[in-house]
Amino acid sequence: MIGEDDLQAFIDERLDGPRRAAVEAHLAAHPEIRERVTAERRQRAMLRGQLEAKFAEPVPARLRIASIRASRRGQSAGWMRTAAAALAIFVAGAAGGWFANGLAPASAPVAPTTSIAQGATAAFRTFVVEVAHPVEVGATQEAHLLQWLGKRLGRPLAAPDLSRFGYRLMGGRLLPAGSAAAAQLMYDDASGRRLTVYVRAASGTETAFRFQQEGDTATFAWIDQGFGFAVTAMASRDELLPIAEAVYQRFVGKS
Repeated sequence: MIGEDDLQAFIDERLDGPRRAAVEAHLAAHPEIRERVTAERRQRAMLRGQLEAKFAEPVPARLRIASIRASRRGQSAGWMRTAAAALAIFVAGAAGGWFANGLAPASAPVAPTTSIAQGATAAFRTFVVEVAHPVEVGATQEAHLLQWLGKRLGRPLAAPDLSRFGYRLMGGRLLPAGSAAAAQLMYDDASGRRLTVYVRAASGTETAFRFQQEGDTATFAWIDQGFGFAVTAMASRDELLPIAEAVYQRFVGKS
């Protein structure tokens, strides 16, 4: 049986041998799925080829998470909110997407947080439209879900309480992330709008927050203590920023 995890692995060029052949046969038998997968592979190719220099620009030291955390120890919560709000000063993407105009060499390196944002956005778009199976384990089994995902990630995992923003936990699922695993927690509000929190192991020292806008889908992503985090929703940057800040604060205590 071919599932969404197989399709995503095929899109990411992580399949070979018999499993790849099985997916190709499945796509040949299902033109509507093949069309979607082809579009997503084309989109990933575009993302690799577009200029990302502006997103790779160094962030001032005062806006790095480590600096903010150090300042936070001796400051009030109100000051911390102001500092976190400063993180909203990011380079905005082009109107039609989140990458800048112009072409970059095919070998241009992808910033670590950009990779996290790409993975989170792809996972969001794949599962946010699901009606019957938006999550693998529902919120009624929250303790089991978090223990299971935390064990696979290799770190304690918490489900941030986003009720003050109108969102409640629906549940979550395990996702492939290269040779490792990623976790996706999904939330929804009273109107049915959905939001996801994405976590996976990440190397590198880039701890700056980054903002991605792709169509009507927005993502805040960051890396902290060896893990990448992202919050994704169909929302504006100003609407998503305080939610991302709340998620960051929740995970600080779990690092």
